[in-house]
Amino acid sequence: VQLQASGGGLVQAGGSLRLSCVASGGNFWSVNMAWFRQGTGKEREFVAAVSWNSISTIYADSVKGRFTISKTNTKSTVYLQMNSLKSEDTAVYYCATRLPRVVGALRTETTDYNIWGQGTQVTVSS
Repeated sequence: VQLQASGGGLVQAGGSLRLSCVASGGNFWSVNMAWFRQGTGKEREFVAAVSWNSISTIYADSVKGRFTISKTNTKSTVYLQMNSLKSEDTAVYYCATRLPRVVGALRTETTDYNIWGQGTQVTVSS
């Protein structure tokens, strides 16, 4: 599976963006997907994850209530809808997955994922 993220850009605080991550080369329907982000000089951190069947989602506390992750198997795409953006959301955003799929609860550590997209820059101006 290869991942290609897009949708980043420059937005004012309080605005919205929707990130997309298209998967190719594998069975997208069978994988859990996640978004991470990395600000300048910071560690990469978990943002959100969705289960392979879209039944389960989890979010970092910092984005809960503002961001929504969703997965559409027909388009092999995972989305991250970001609303009420804040300057602290500024980062490079990465989509990620793991093969073979891990059974059980969704994971939040970077080491739990072994396939990564190239990242898309999100800049929120205050």
